[in-house]
Amino acid sequence: MKRYISLDIGDRTIGVAVSDLLGITAQGVETIHRRSLAEDLNRIGELMEQFETHSLVSGYPKNMNGTEGVRCDVVKSFMGEVKKCFPEVEVTYWDERLSTVEATRPLAEAALSWKKKKKVIDKMAAVLILQGFLERKRNRV
Repeated sequence: MKRYISLDIGDRTIGVAVSDLLGITAQGVETIHRRSLAEDLNRIGELMEQFETHSLVSGYPKNMNGTEGVRCDVVKSFMGEVKKCFPEVEVTYWDERLSTVEATRPLAEAALSWKKKKKVIDKMAAVLILQGFLERKRNRV
């Protein structure tokens, strides 16, 4: 099996999760606070090296009616930059509709301040994106 890294790409942050080697579970890794494209790409490269993978699953924020909007263009553009920087990377787009909503739900019940919740929402969304991808992949085999 191989390990996957998922990215929940936002304007200010990128949530990151990684799979186990068996492709069963996803764990949150970190939230990258975006500073510049070069720094974002450098950190993604470091994570791919750390987790020994070039397989990325990017959240793909379709509209609720299934159409692709401006956010999809932003994600495709960013992942295009990732591909330029790391030509060997394999990118899979995963429909992430409602992933942030799902990530927010358990946090709403937690006794944490909004500031603390905000720090983990993107990472949790990346976990949900990757877990959905892994479950679909397992069920297809």
